[in-house]
Amino acid sequence: MTDKKRLSVVMISKNNADVIGDCLNSVQGLADEIIVLDSGSQDDTLTIACNAGAQVYENREWPGFGRQRQIAQQYATGDYILMLDTDERVTPELKQSIEQVLAAPQKNTVYRFARRNLFLGRFMKHSGWYPDHVLRLYPREQYQYNSNAVHESLETQGANVITLKGDVLHLTCRDLPEFQQKQLRYAADWAKARHLAGKRCSFLSVLTHTAGAFCKTWLLRAGFLDGKQGLILAFVNAQYTFNKYATLWSVSNNDESAS
Repeated sequence: MTDKKRLSVVMISKNNADVIGDCLNSVQGLADEIIVLDSGSQDDTLTIACNAGAQVYENREWPGFGRQRQIAQQYATGDYILMLDTDERVTPELKQSIEQVLAAPQKNTVYRFARRNLFLGRFMKHSGWYPDHVLRLYPREQYQYNSNAVHESLETQGANVITLKGDVLHLTCRDLPEFQQKQLRYAADWAKARHLAGKRCSFLSVLTHTAGAFCKTWLLRAGFLDGKQGLILAFVNAQYTFNKYATLWSVSNNDESAS
């Protein structure tokens, strides 16, 4: 009979005092250890994490999301990693599914589950925001995240992927201005990474990608079925896409002007 595998819940944080408590509560009884790697919180994030029994570490020299997750994983000792964000909550159904995996894991396999994203008071059912599968449960010694500064992902190396029953709840956007500020930072990081990789962008591409993002969310991904939030999200996605490509175009244009 196979012994149950130990689980390390791993997350990165910064100024998440308003959400991290519920996240930690949602994995109580599931996690054998909780690892929190903080990048310089100035609120009560660290106190809340410590009071919940988490092992708290700090890395204030921000290396990007992918590398920060790699560093956080290095502190874990469990057989399996469950990577979470501080604004996520594991539902009871998903918790049960994870427990089943730990009791009878499969070789060369990683596990994904659906994420229900909250947008302005509504858990979206369309708009490309559901089921929004994420790969988050995996053997610690075999896999890790890539080094992407933004839009980081798990390097699966051809592993089998199994979808678990149950969702994780994601409080994606509760405050629109704050959400847009975060997207501005993501857009700038994305453009910087693309520019360093030698990518360029024409002005026409800025316009076509922006229009395409709106149409994809509103029409192709049935955002119109998500009501007012769906329409707002279509504009928000278009704005985010505009910021990404306009920033890349601006940087590329400046390089050409300087040469």
